[in-house]
Amino acid sequence: MRLDWEIARRGYRRYAAYPAATVAGAFTNVVFGFMKGYILVTVFAHRSHVGGYDTADTLTYVWLAQALIMTVYAFAWFDVALRIRSGDIAGDLTRPLDPLRYWLAFALGRAFYHFVFRGVPPFIVGALAFHLRFPASPVVWVAFVASVALGVVVSFAFRFLYNLASFWLLDYRGAGLLAMIVSLLFSGMIVPLAFFPSWLATLAHALPFAAIVQTPIDVFLGKHRGFDLLGVLGLQLAWAAALLLVARAALAAGTRRLVVQGG
Repeated sequence: MRLDWEIARRGYRRYAAYPAATVAGAFTNVVFGFMKGYILVTVFAHRSHVGGYDTADTLTYVWLAQALIMTVYAFAWFDVALRIRSGDIAGDLTRPLDPLRYWLAFALGRAFYHFVFRGVPPFIVGALAFHLRFPASPVVWVAFVASVALGVVVSFAFRFLYNLASFWLLDYRGAGLLAMIVSLLFSGMIVPLAFFPSWLATLAHALPFAAIVQTPIDVFLGKHRGFDLLGVLGLQLAWAAALLLVARAALAAGTRRLVVQGG
């Protein structure tokens, strides 16, 4: 555990070294929060609820999604793919530390930094500008933090998987960008899944991506209680474990076909 902690610290410090970028990113999140908030609020001009969400729920969803966008890292990420293409992955595999474990610990450290400095400030701005909904119970706050952590792991495992496509594909970027688009759409990052047509919402909830954004926000909003809350957290845990196992298998398969010039 000490090793994982030190790696996570380095993930934190890597992004803490660029405070100006953090401020600029938080400002961007605020701008998009206002834009998305006002756009989605217009949906309620002629109705009081959409898919179980009222205006306060929707605005809270918008600002939480902006707070989590860098925490779960919803954008394309190619750090591992670049190391595969350059051959640096060969050196990684000779170290006594498993690459999957290393990058997971690093991602958790990065996520904590972004949650505190890229997530909390924009959400505070949203709370000052709009009437947002907050959990009334400490249990919900604890469940929300746990759900966010599980969402980070699910997101990381999926990103790690499409990075491993570089073992087999000449152009890893196409697969990565397609994976990012699918993840953004079906995670609920763009709009709540409750706003989807029923058949599409059902499909989205059957995929792992809802565990990245939709589930943590629904936990925050109190949409899940009691055994239902334990159920959604368990589902997140199951998706995290399943994707990590698939990533482990894909990494093993990729290393068997790894060819490095000169050896």
